[in-house]
Amino acid sequence: MNAASVGFHCPECVKAGRQKVHSGVSLFHSRPVVTQALIAANLAAFLVGLVLGDGLFGSVGPDGLLVHGALFGPFVALSGDWYRVITSGFLHYGLFHIAFNMYALWILGPQAERSLGSVRFGLVYLLGLTAGSLGAMINSPDALTAGASGAIFGLFGLAVVNQRSLGRSIWDSGLGPILLLNLLLTLRVSSVSVGGHLGGFAGGLLAGWIVYQLPRRAKLPRWSQETLLALLCVAGFVATIAVAKGSV
Repeated sequence: MNAASVGFHCPECVKAGRQKVHSGVSLFHSRPVVTQALIAANLAAFLVGLVLGDGLFGSVGPDGLLVHGALFGPFVALSGDWYRVITSGFLHYGLFHIAFNMYALWILGPQAERSLGSVRFGLVYLLGLTAGSLGAMINSPDALTAGASGAIFGLFGLAVVNQRSLGRSIWDSGLGPILLLNLLLTLRVSSVSVGGHLGGFAGGLLAGWIVYQLPRRAKLPRWSQETLLALLCVAGFVATIAVAKGSV
């Protein structure tokens, strides 16, 4: 027994009660830096759009970022605006649009980033974004589409595969009702990009299979997962451009 200020403590209790010290480096690596950077980038783009003339509640200014950066098939195909495949995922139609998406990203992003690591999480997010752009281009090539929803639905798809890999029911964890509600809103709200949401969700399911299921089926080095994710991001980017050219 060890003497204490009040009575005596057993050695095991003393060891269990010792404070743990974390270095600054470990705290830095535990922070969801990619999630925070993505939120900051979306917010910065929204503020710049407001300055250039986009409306706070969804109107499109003639010189705003939405006109020059949102996904639009004819501009991608005929004007060579390939960057729209990516930039569209950082632009939003008004305050409520960006607030909803950034809240969802803050809820889903940190846990996924800590689980996967910053690099793989960034690639998963990018895959959801490009897959969402591909879905939007297939479903509505002539619509001016913007928003991080494709990437957000990609994180939903990733979470579904993760839950299944752990042997957990998405209904017991609460993920199922949230996902169902979002899918219903996708199908019922006319202004929502159905192709963007479903495309992003499909990309997230594929990313989840690569990071959670594939390692169980084959002994592959970790970098191979990152390579596959990167190749799929490129494939989604190229396929979106090809679909845009085929739609004009």
